[in-house]
Amino acid sequence: MRHNPDHARGYAERWRRIEASGKDIHGEARLIDAMAERGSRVLDAGCGTGRLGGYLARVGHHVTGVDLDATLIGVAREDHPDGRWEVGDLAQLDLRDSTGEQEQFDVVVCAGNVMAFLAGSERVPALTRIARHLAPAGRFVVGFGSGRGYPFGRFEADAATAGLEVQQRFSSWDLQPPSDDFLVAVLVRRM
Repeated sequence: MRHNPDHARGYAERWRRIEASGKDIHGEARLIDAMAERGSRVLDAGCGTGRLGGYLARVGHHVTGVDLDATLIGVAREDHPDGRWEVGDLAQLDLRDSTGEQEQFDVVVCAGNVMAFLAGSERVPALTRIARHLAPAGRFVVGFGSGRGYPFGRFEADAATAGLEVQQRFSSWDLQPPSDDFLVAVLVRRM
């Protein structure tokens, strides 16, 4: 955001063009929808323009999206009014309900290389905050590519430090077997 203040607007327009061209941009969202009972509480961590969370809200889930970029949150609010969109830092995530209790989510999803975009010092705090927001039987689904400065083994170690356990590993949002190129992981809170 500091290096290119117009990046967010360009990013939002890029996704609008991709969708208008007829390409499928909802693969991640369909996986999350298949994993969650209708009406589940879903946190879209690093939601960007709300592409993923907006889809999930339209099909009947209660979606909260959080992103650091206020411009992207503005796009999410405009394009996907069925969701709740908040400006926030995942390393300081602390969502509260109307009674002041920390909100719990059935599924937390973090797509689009968000984990790799976090500064190294923010990764364990973000994972810890995400773990605290998972309902007892909740699942955290994360996806990011290799070669982005966050080795998969380091991610798994950080997740363990944050109280999360990897249940399943895949190489794509359509659940292809694990590979060295891309990680889609399903994690739960360690009990």
